[in-house]
Amino acid sequence: MYLQQLSVINFKNYEEAELVFSEGVNAFTGNNGAGKTNLLDAIHYLSLCKSYFNPIDSQQIKQGTDFFIITGLFNKNQQNEAVACSVKRNQKKQFKRNKKDYQRLADHIGLLPLVMISPYDTSIITEGSEERRKFIDNVISQTDNHYLDELITYNKVLANRNALLKLIADTGRYDPHLLEVLDEQLVLSGNRIYERRKAFMEGFTAIFNKHYSFISDDAELVELVYESQLIHDDFAALLKKTVERDRVLERTTVGIHKDDLQFGIHGMAMKKFGSQGQQKSFLIALKLAQYTFLYQQKGFKPLLLLDDIFDKLDDERVTKLMKMVSNNDFGQVFITDTSVSRVEQIFAKITVDVKLFNVTKGAIDA
Repeated sequence: MYLQQLSVINFKNYEEAELVFSEGVNAFTGNNGAGKTNLLDAIHYLSLCKSYFNPIDSQQIKQGTDFFIITGLFNKNQQNEAVACSVKRNQKKQFKRNKKDYQRLADHIGLLPLVMISPYDTSIITEGSEERRKFIDNVISQTDNHYLDELITYNKVLANRNALLKLIADTGRYDPHLLEVLDEQLVLSGNRIYERRKAFMEGFTAIFNKHYSFISDDAELVELVYESQLIHDDFAALLKKTVERDRVLERTTVGIHKDDLQFGIHGMAMKKFGSQGQQKSFLIALKLAQYTFLYQQKGFKPLLLLDDIFDKLDDERVTKLMKMVSNNDFGQVFITDTSVSRVEQIFAKITVDVKLFNVTKGAIDA
């Protein structure tokens, strides 16, 4: 699978742009703020129906205009897939595949799988557990539509249970039967999500270890561990055990919404003891493992988007990484960098062709 053409109108800092891509490596170069990353984000929209960086669609509309349109022509299994996303202020987002509207955006997720690596990914290491759960959910959702539906169900029941706990605290009226009904629904959905996450991590960890070993040349020993309260305890029993605490705190304190990933290096927390270069290598290995997993599950190569990843990596790791993503295990690649000469030198060194796009304040020269 690859993206043949991209068109944007009134998207972020672009009034209008049309691009035709190579099936291999494509690089957007230019100064910071020119709009390189915005092109990657437009591609992300076409794959996952949303921005990688900002969940508010209306904020992607170019200042002074009332709408944006992104269209892309993909080649998948030798057939064309025309995808269009449009957003108008104060209106519902529209998403079309081959000129037909989607009734549910969730039905599009996974059709055109994509992996993005960005400086913003540091939040996966430095921020709270929600960011790491999002990572797991993003990978699984691109291979399993039922999982996404289950997540939506779980979060709705969780919100209802939390609202009931708050109501009990506010009114003093406690109906144990109503709480039991919500508990049953939460357990049913939560156990399904837990089993899916556990099965995913069992295969994913080995893939991750292989990628990190390659990038670091076996220089460091790292760990990736899935943590869940459900590993050691039955979910229904946990809810009964913590019901009084939940009533005091007015929220549900146990469940798969507390799951986390532990990242370690040499037996210590990556967040505290990993250097910037080690953290970046860890994140890249995590995302490349995501790519490999999607490829294995889908049977075709996803798109790979690399946003400004050359900083904080030494030359040797950069060369190894580019050599890796340019070989037959990977498909179409999109890269951003501030230096056109650096991109040219890297790919000349590994004798790989790259199509260059020079970006200047929302204008593009190919």
